[in-house]
This record gives sequence, structure tokens and C-alpha cells, in this order.
Amino acid sequence: MKLALPFADKLAPITQRGLPSIGAPIVVLSTLAMVVLPIPALLLDLSFTFNIALAMVVLLVTIYTRRPLDFAAFPTVLLIATLLRLALNVASTRVVLLKGHEGPGAAGNVIEAFGNVVIGGNYAVGLVVFLILMIINFMVVTKGAGRISEVSARFTLDALPGKQMAIDADLNAGLIDQDQARLRRFEVTKEADFYGSMDGASKFVKGDAIAGILILLINILGGLAIGMVQHGLGFGEAIEIYTLLTIGDGLVAQIPSLLLSIGAAMMVTRQNTDEDMGQQLVFQLFDNPKALMITALILAVMGVVPGMPHFAFLLLASIAGGGAYLMDRKQKREAQKPSVPEVSPENSPAQKELSWDDVQPVDVIGLEVGYRLIPMVDRDQGGELLERVKGVRKKLSQDFGFLVPSVHIRDNLELTPNSYRITLMGVAVGESEIHPDQELAINPGQVYGAIEGEPTTDPAFGLDAVWIGDEQREHAQALGYTVVDSATVLATHLSQLLTNNASQLIGYEEVQNLLDLLGQSAPKLVEGFVPDQLSLSTVVKVLQNLLNEAIPVRDIRSIVQTLSEYAPKSQDPDVLTAAVRISLKRLIVQEINGIEPELPVITLIPELEQILHQTMQASGGESTGIEPGLAERLQSSLSGATQDQELKGEPAVLLTSGVLRSTLAKFVKNTIPSLRVLSYQEIPDEKQIRIVQAVGN
Repeated sequence: MKLALPFADKLAPITQRGLPSIGAPIVVLSTLAMVVLPIPALLLDLSFTFNIALAMVVLLVTIYTRRPLDFAAFPTVLLIATLLRLALNVASTRVVLLKGHEGPGAAGNVIEAFGNVVIGGNYAVGLVVFLILMIINFMVVTKGAGRISEVSARFTLDALPGKQMAIDADLNAGLIDQDQARLRRFEVTKEADFYGSMDGASKFVKGDAIAGILILLINILGGLAIGMVQHGLGFGEAIEIYTLLTIGDGLVAQIPSLLLSIGAAMMVTRQNTDEDMGQQLVFQLFDNPKALMITALILAVMGVVPGMPHFAFLLLASIAGGGAYLMDRKQKREAQKPSVPEVSPENSPAQKELSWDDVQPVDVIGLEVGYRLIPMVDRDQGGELLERVKGVRKKLSQDFGFLVPSVHIRDNLELTPNSYRITLMGVAVGESEIHPDQELAINPGQVYGAIEGEPTTDPAFGLDAVWIGDEQREHAQALGYTVVDSATVLATHLSQLLTNNASQLIGYEEVQNLLDLLGQSAPKLVEGFVPDQLSLSTVVKVLQNLLNEAIPVRDIRSIVQTLSEYAPKSQDPDVLTAAVRISLKRLIVQEINGIEPELPVITLIPELEQILHQTMQASGGESTGIEPGLAERLQSSLSGATQDQELKGEPAVLLTSGVLRSTLAKFVKNTIPSLRVLSYQEIPDEKQIRIVQAVGN
């Protein structure tokens, strides 16, 4: 039979966690109780004994901890122990002042023992010993540990961005996997938090040492006043009783304080390596037999000098010499051991077998930076490049109509310090050099004077530009220059390259996501579209063709609807692309000329179109079939007409037949990228056409 107790279900979790989860709150609340409530002598003895035991445990834990981060709770433990000790000082002071006139045992056996046994009952000796302990604790241990904590915290925080970049570099190089990188990032952050907390915790120890001196003076003066005035004791009797009790109380508190100070100093002076401190001291201090041998010789010489303690010096000289001899023999034996033959990685049983996890895929979009550009990608150092890149991705995703892949940023020591490189599918598509501490003044084509600086070229559009200082910004803008910072230069270059290569950014995954998104609003349209009507590869090719000619795929509904209508007629991606272009004609023209009612166009004279038709038929529709002389003259004429349109501030559009449109678009894509080629069927009915030039041979 089980007895059902009320609130048993609520108490069960606490019982399962055990006392460790409530130990710290109990200690903190107990310290507050000791400050407010009177403490009997027996409980005071137990509290002082617990304080000494706690300090010894903490000191031993710091000695045997292999890495500082393994005892990451040390700053909190230090704070709790300091509060406990100060509360005990307040509680013992109350007992000493209230009952000190009754005799040395009035404040408990622990204080009496430290007052009589440790210092021999002589308050003058006790005062000197107490002051020496305070000087050692305050001036030597605490001050040194505090300085080390401060420097360690500063350098750890300064090195944090570099360590994070190193983790990213190892991850990109395949040296570690995602889980290992996540663990190392956590350890780096934990290390920074630990040393920052230790910097603050060292102030607790320093304040505790100062408080010990002040409490000693207050207790002696207060005890004299109370003993002589209230209890009628003589000066000699009062000073002996209260001084012994005060010094005993001070020693009981300061010995644990010194132990904790030593523990804090050991913790911050240790290297962050997974080694036992005892092994570090022995192996590093006595690793060189020459140092021990020279020490033995010096001790032996000092031991034979008349008047020196011969036994002590000669004994230690013998021990040091014997240790040096044994260590030297051990090193020689290890050097004479036959070398173990190396085991090839393929035959090594401990070697991890290769798997597909060791093959790292290339980044769709990559950005590599030199080491001087690292602060630009570090938010902690005020770098804003990450936000700029995020903004570029968001803008292009809205313009293109699909989610642009993430940009993987990493450092590359092979680049010059101020250089960056943009890659697509692991292939470099752009590279330039910027100056983070300067700004770029770009010549838009018409300026009213020159400006001093380092001449260069705008990496995005190839315009003449000059690197200038921040103080020259207003002067450059007054002269007509467009002034941008280095982060904007890089972000603009990235945006331009992604725009020019948008067709490479969309693949099977992106197209499937587009279809899934369309299926939420138009399920009947998407149902059975892939693979019943068209294969996914054909749809991907059509969308790539559209993006290759700077046509966004935002209107995925119209695109899928058109493909569904033309799929029974043809499965050729080029034919389907032409059909989709006609259905998107309003969007295409709007991208070129906005909402203007009139569209200026360049045409070919009828004779030239006839020649090109015949040439296409003879070559099977390939632009390479154009006779070289004719191709050169055609390119020159179209280039001149395009420049004339750009000077007028109007778009350059070549209007031709549907048969020639695709061929001429491929012909001018790389040579005249700003010239858009449209067919007659791609002009909306409501748009008026204004022929600005007819190109002939």
C-alpha cells in the first residue's frame, strides 16, 4: 500500500535532482542569516570549520583540474566563499563584542584555538603574523592574480574573432566537421566568458583582503571601548582579551582567504592545455639535467665554505646531482632506442576510414578575404559587411524570384592583405582590392576637377575611381564624384556578379521549392505538372534560360501555366523558353523601360534580316554560321547604336523576328551586354514602338 502525499508530484523533480541543485541557494541564504541573526558558539565553530574545509577543497580542485575551463564555476564559487567568509566575520564580531568579557572561550573553540595554539597566546605575535598574512595575500597573491586576470581577459577577447575565423577555416578545409566546429566555437566563447568572470572575481578577493584589515581595527577599538566602559575591565586586561579574540577571528577568516587567493592565482596562471599541473611542473622544471647539475655544483661550493651549514647544503647538492645523473641516463637510453617503423595511413588500425563526410562540397557562392579585411566581417569590431551581404541577398532574391544561396565568407592567406575574391561553384568570377580605412570616389562620367588619391577602377562597372580619405568625402562629392565606403564597393561588386550569373544560382532544389510554394496557392496548376507534363530538368533549363537573359522568374504562376499549355506541343527547352517569353512580355518590357508608353528600338534593315535568315538556315540556326566579315560589321554597327542610346539616357533594344531573336541574343550577350534583343511577338499591344535607328551592312 502506497501513501499518497499532497504535492508529491511537485516535490519529485526536486528529489530527483538532489541536494546539489539547492546547495548554493542554501549557502547564500545562510550567509544572510548570519549577518542578521545571532549565532551560538557551537554553530559558529561549525561554520568556521566548514569555511576552512571549503577553501581547502577549492584549492585542491584548482591544483588537480587539467584545464581552467573544466572548473568554469570557479568565479561563482569564489564569490560565494567570499560572501560566506564576510558573513562569518560579522557574526563572530557580534559574539566577540557581546561576550568577549566572559573569557577567551566565549566566541567558540575555533577562535580560542587559533588565538592560543596558533600564535601561542601572545597578541603581539598574533598581530604581526596576521599583518604578514594580510600583506602576502593583498600585495603579492591577490594583486598579481588580479593583474593576470585582467590581461588574460583582454587578450582572450581580442583573440576571439581570429579564433572563430580559424575554426571556420578548418571547417572549410575539411579538417573538422560541423559538430567539432560547433564544440570549438562553444569552447572559445566559454573561455572568453571564464576569463572575463575571473577578472571580476579577482576584485572580490582584493576587497576581502582590505575588509579583513578594517574589521581587525574596528574589532580591537570596539572591544577596548566596550570592555572598559560597559564591563569595567582594565586597559591591559581588555586589550589582551579582545586582541586575542580579534586576532584569532582574523586568522580563522584570513587563512581560507589566502587559500582561495592562491587557488585563483593558480587558475589564471595555468595554460589552457589538457595536462595535470603537477606533471607540468615536474616535466618542465626538471626536464633539463644541465640546470640540476649546475645547481648541485653551486650548492656544493656553498656547503664547503667555512661557517655555512655544511649538512643542509651538501645534502641538497647530492640530491640535485643524483637527479641530474639519473635524468641524463634516462634521456640517453631513450635516444638509443631503435626507432619504430612508421605505419602507413592505409594500414594503420587507428586511422579513421575515409567516408563521404570527408568530401566537402563546393560553395555555391563564396567570398574569400585577405587578413586586413577580416574586421569588415566581424560584428564585434564594427564590421558591417555581413549586413551588406545579407541585404544584397534579400534584394536579389526579390528581384530574381527565388532564394539566392548563402554567401560563405572565409579568410584566405594566399590573397594579398586588402584583396577579396568572389567565387561561384568554386570558380573565381571576380577579384579586386579595397582599403577598409578609405573611401572610393567613382567618376560617373562627368566631374568638375581631379582629386588626389590612389587611382583605381571600380570593380563592379569598370569606371575610373580614386581611393581617398574620409576627410576628402565632401570635397569629392562637390566635384561630382560618387563616394562610397569599402563595404559598399564589395557588396556592389558581389551584387553585379550575381546578377550577371543568376542562371548559375538556380538548380533543381530551388525550382522544386518554387513549385512547392506555388502549390500552396494554386494546387491544381502544379498537380501532375512534374513529371507528368515536363521533367524537372526541362523546367530548370527554361528558368535558367530566362535568368540568362535577365528575365526574373517572380511570376512563376504564368511560367508554369505557359509550360503546361505548350508541353504537349514540344519538350524542347528553347521552344518552351520562347513561349514563356511571349507570355511574360509585359514584365520583360517593364524591366527594360518601366511604364513608359513608348519603347525606342533598333531594327535591322530588311535586306540584312533576309541575309541572316538564309545564314541561319544554312548553319542550322547557329550564330557561328554568320560569315566573319558580316559578323564583325554587324557587331560594330550594333555597338555604335547602343552607345548612342546610352548617351540619350534611353534603353538599347534590338527588335527582330522571332526566328533571329535567340541567335542574335547569344551573339551580343558577351560583346554588348547592355543591348536587349526582343522579337515582334514580345511587344505588348498597348506599347508604341519608336524606331531610333535601322542597322544595315
